[in-house]
Amino acid sequence: MTASVPVVVAGAAGRMGQALIAAIDAEPRTTLHAALEHDGHAALGRDMGGVPLGANALEAVLHARAIVDFTTPAATAALAALPAQARIVHVIGTTGIGEDDQKKIAAAARHAVIVQSGNFSLGVNLFAALVGKAAGMLGPEFDIEISEMHHRHKVDAPSGTALMLGEAAAKGRGARLADLRLAPRDGHTGPRPAGAIGFSSLRGGSVVGDHTVTFAAEHERIEMTHRAESRGMFARGAVAAALWGQGKPPGLYTMADVLGL
Repeated sequence: MTASVPVVVAGAAGRMGQALIAAIDAEPRTTLHAALEHDGHAALGRDMGGVPLGANALEAVLHARAIVDFTTPAATAALAALPAQARIVHVIGTTGIGEDDQKKIAAAARHAVIVQSGNFSLGVNLFAALVGKAAGMLGPEFDIEISEMHHRHKVDAPSGTALMLGEAAAKGRGARLADLRLAPRDGHTGPRPAGAIGFSSLRGGSVVGDHTVTFAAEHERIEMTHRAESRGMFARGAVAAALWGQGKPPGLYTMADVLGL
């Protein structure tokens, strides 16, 4: 019988961290190896499903084979070097990562398997593939708008999933999102530029995650929507990514690679 994969959870005390611990416990091929939070966290020392919540990342990755990281951009960038040195799989679900921090992650991927995605749901990744296909088939007369809503505690906007959908749409049209993305609208913005991709973000209540991509032409409109009902699907996908990465060559992968999309 193959030994289970010991997994570290970074950001273990948060909502996603708790979902990840439950997913690791439910998956017979994984075990919770360590649970991490930042120095000074109020819950340090608390039992997190058989292991105490700690803040020593170096100690945590020893003898682990994967770390799943849903934290903050700064924390993820600072952590990236440790899994690379330990040659373990680093699954990154942190969103809102800037260009400088992304360069640190890319550098770490030269030495370790990193699976990074704005969303680890099977449904969302299939959704992104369909958006890309639709964007390529529909001409520039179809304007693309992406709207998303999340709970009141989410701190970045647009969401990582919305940006992932935007990147899929741009790629479907043979372009980069950076070249097509509209600036946030406020005040007198003038007419909508042809071929641009717009975003809108709503925050409120306990919404896990709703995303709609609209293709709007003069006489018709197509809307594609995905609604997340719980964080469990993200957690299960992240754990599946940690298992998929075992034995793969170093590199920066996405959930689309994991799913073979």
